[in-house]
This record gives sequence, structure tokens and C-alpha cells, in this order.
Amino acid sequence: MAAEPPSSVAPATAAHTKRTPKRKPKAKSAGPSALNPNWAQLQSKLPASTFLGKRKRRPAPSPPPQPSPDPDAAEVSVKLEPTSDDTSLTKALALDCEMVGVGAGGSKSALARVTLVNSFGNVVYDEYVRPMERIVDYRTHISGIRPKHMNKAKDFSVVQKDVAELITGRVLVGHALHHDLKVLLLGHPKKDIRDTSEYEVFRREGKRRSLKDLAAQELSVKIQQQEHCPIEDARAAMFIYKKHKKGWEKNRKDQFRFKNKLKKRGNKKSAEGNEKDPNVPTVLL
Repeated sequence: MAAEPPSSVAPATAAHTKRTPKRKPKAKSAGPSALNPNWAQLQSKLPASTFLGKRKRRPAPSPPPQPSPDPDAAEVSVKLEPTSDDTSLTKALALDCEMVGVGAGGSKSALARVTLVNSFGNVVYDEYVRPMERIVDYRTHISGIRPKHMNKAKDFSVVQKDVAELITGRVLVGHALHHDLKVLLLGHPKKDIRDTSEYEVFRREGKRRSLKDLAAQELSVKIQQQEHCPIEDARAAMFIYKKHKKGWEKNRKDQFRFKNKLKKRGNKKSAEGNEKDPNVPTVLL
């Protein structure tokens, strides 16, 4: 029997079991020239101002512009301040009074404080007043008057005389001045009164408006939020008047001319009627 040839499986297996060494990964190039050999040549051909590299980040889009607030809807919070340091007695003075309740149930109003400011908004007179009757209701929530204020109050007759002297011959500005003049027991020529509650331009559907409403619209200020301040109220009336002074005075002049024209026309018709009336006696000179 012939002998079998030696098996070649063992060496083949040995050859396969021999492990080949792992190749090390190529290090990544730090520059673009390692990836592309033509990079340097391409970059040399470009203008010096051109830069090839990472794309710049775009700036974040700016937020859309917010709509501007409506000035009418915006909260008004400006404080009324004098427009000058001048405390002289100007041609126009603004008056405001605060009242307390006297009489049965405090239903009758009596003067408790009076304030006058000049055309610059500076105080020229500000006094607490002791009413001639016993105070029943201080009306503090509106008037701001408290019992302690009566300790330094002046007699009504003294204050009345002072105010009368100050406003004589001057334009008197205020809001619903007939109330103030009534508690002062004073009068004033109608031609010299500028009342913000009576000016036709300020009326809404023919109705008078409050000083608080007018101040918010005309001056963009909030007044009379709680207790009333006569200084603030007098200033508001004066500044509203000054804002519309030109048109206001022109309107008064036009009304005066119109009334005079009607008066003359009425007198002329009356004279013509008398001439034709046979019952009118003729005066012989």
C-alpha cells in the first residue's frame, strides 16, 4: 500500500492564523492644501481680499419693530409744574376753591381754601379759610381739608377782601367759576372771565366737560385722582387757557362784534318804526 502524502492543511492554517498588522489611520491634514494639492495654487490666483475658508455666521435676524403706542391710549403721568420762577401778579390769574359742608347734614357749601396762580402757574395766594358756620362735613376725600387745617385758617372776611383786591381789573381763569365766586360772595365782569367749562370748543355734544377730562386731553396729565389740590386745578385751567388763548380771544372779539351789530340793527329798526307810527308824539324844538 502506498503511503499518503503529507497533509498541507497545517501550514495553510498557520499561514491564515498569522495576523497582518493594522494600518494606522492617516492623520487629518490641518490645512486645505493637504486635502487638495491645487489649493495653494488656486489661492495664489485669487485677489488678496478674497478669503476662502469657513462661511461666516449670519447675524441673527433683528426682532420686528414694535408698534408705537397710541398717545391717546398711553397712560398720562406728567406732573404740572410752573413754566417760570416769576411769581408776579400777571394780567390773568387762575382761581380755584375747596369747600366743606355746613348747615343741616353738611349739604351747604362753605369756603375752606382758596388759591390763585399767575399765568406761569406760580402760586400768588393760597390760604385756608375758617367758615362763618360750623363745619359739619369736611369732605376730605374730595377737598383734602382736615380739622388741623383750621388751626391756621384765616377769617372769611379777610380772605374775601384779599381775593377781591387781587382779581380786580384782571382776567379770571378757572373751571366752573360761578361756584368759586358764589362761596366767596364776589362778582366779576363777564368780559374778564375765561371759564374752561363754558368755552364752546371744549364741549362734547353740547355738554360741559370736567376739568379732569380736559386736563387729560389738552395737557396729557392726570389730576384729581384722589383728593383735589386747588393749586394743581388752578394750574390746569390756566395752562389750558394759555394753550387756546389766541383762538379763545379771537372768538370773544368776533362774538362782541356780532352782538354789537345786532344791537345796532335792532336800534335802527326801532327808530324807523317810531318814525312811521303816528301815535308817537313829535318833539318840537
